Amino acid sequence: MSVTNEYILQKQPYNPLHGITLKILVTELVEHFGFEKLNKEISIRCFSNNPSIKSTLTFLRKTPWAREEVEAFYVKNKHLVHK
Repeated sequence: MSVTNEYILQKQPYNPLHGITLKILVTELVEHFGFEKLNKEISIRCFSNNPSIKSTLTFLRKTPWAREEVEAFYVKNKHLVHK
């Protein structure tokens, strides 16, 4: 393991999102729940108006509050997504 990887692991040992990209996170949520269910759980327009993974990623990268909500939902439901 390189020095950089060791530093990262020491810096974030209990981060449940460590190593999970936003694209992976959104893709897994959409595959498991679908856009309709996500829209009911998290009221964000990118899930209701002509939803796609690409447009959702663009929106979440530009909107920190929405990204935080989606990340929190993922962490809360991670056990369901990874059955």
